[in-house]
Amino acid sequence: MSDSSWGAPPPAGQTGYWGSTMGGPVQGAAPAGPTYDAPEAQQTRPMPIVPDGPAYGGDQDDDRGAARLSGPLFRDETFQAGELPAETQNPEPMSDVPQQPPAPAPQKKSAGRDLSAAIGVGVGLGVVIVASLFIVKAVFVGVIAIAVVVGLWELTSRLKERKEIRAPLVPLAVGGAAMVVAGYVRGAEGAWVAMALTALATLVWRMTERPEGYLKDVTAGVFAAFYVPFLATFVALMLAAGDGPWRVLTFLLLTVVSDTGAYAVGWRFGKHKLAPRISPGKTREGLLGAVLFAMVAGALCMHFLIDGGAWWQGLLLGLAVAASATLGDLGESMIKRDLGIKDMGTLLPGHGGIMDRLDSLLPTAPVVWLLLVVFVGSA
Repeated sequence: MSDSSWGAPPPAGQTGYWGSTMGGPVQGAAPAGPTYDAPEAQQTRPMPIVPDGPAYGGDQDDDRGAARLSGPLFRDETFQAGELPAETQNPEPMSDVPQQPPAPAPQKKSAGRDLSAAIGVGVGLGVVIVASLFIVKAVFVGVIAIAVVVGLWELTSRLKERKEIRAPLVPLAVGGAAMVVAGYVRGAEGAWVAMALTALATLVWRMTERPEGYLKDVTAGVFAAFYVPFLATFVALMLAAGDGPWRVLTFLLLTVVSDTGAYAVGWRFGKHKLAPRISPGKTREGLLGAVLFAMVAGALCMHFLIDGGAWWQGLLLGLAVAASATLGDLGESMIKRDLGIKDMGTLLPGHGGIMDRLDSLLPTAPVVWLLLVVFVGSA
């Protein structure tokens, strides 16, 4: 643009922007407006030339944006004086209230697992357990031993994967199975002796490897021997009694009912967390449901299944089972949080691993065994 175009007034009879702003108001001039008010008017400032390429991009994006806002890009896209584009003739009123995003649809509560698979596996395990329990006691002892060995394998595998702790599996598996058999055959004395020998075998077996990490490996091994096979031995102790199958059935029923009551009540009414740092899904309402369900089931089991049992003893038994089962569940949740895993295994669809089913059973076994001995004796 030449210097004369900045100060020279527009020719007579024509209106322009520069005449009104640079040289003062022009007599008889129309009000200032867009440069396309009169299509035939001489433009004192040439419009930018729009290339045939993309409308955006490059270093000229700002100039092109200004051209799009101030006037048409092509000569044949002009409007009559006083005429506005169609989309601006009836603008929609703008609300001063900020628009809020639509609220998300409420989501239904989910169990977090495949319930159909979980129910199917649970029913299948129940059939195997009950059949072996009432047909031949020795078969059920074998079921306990197999569960112990698989549980030890899951626990030691997760310790190795997540913490690089190499608890020796061979002495633990052999000693764990022997512990269950000794408890059934020789009682509590046999179980203690087998536990001591298993711990000693763990210490010796680990000596065949490098010394680095010896202490943490054998400590984890002794813990695993106590946590899985030794606690499971109390189920064999219950089975050894004259009415052993009914005692074991009472133990299993109360534990399952306690877990079911905690899940059902907690899922429906749970609002207050029980131990959020350990297990965020557990609630105080769920614990109350576990106590109520287990106490009712305990009164029924002691009255109908256990010879010499009384309903009030069942109430106390159910209360103790609800407490021990909850603590056992929280204990394994603590272990899994430390390991950074959700389940101990994937052997049982809908349940996880064997250890995920034994978590509440293992600490409950010695509690039920002791209370039944106190209430009705050990014969």
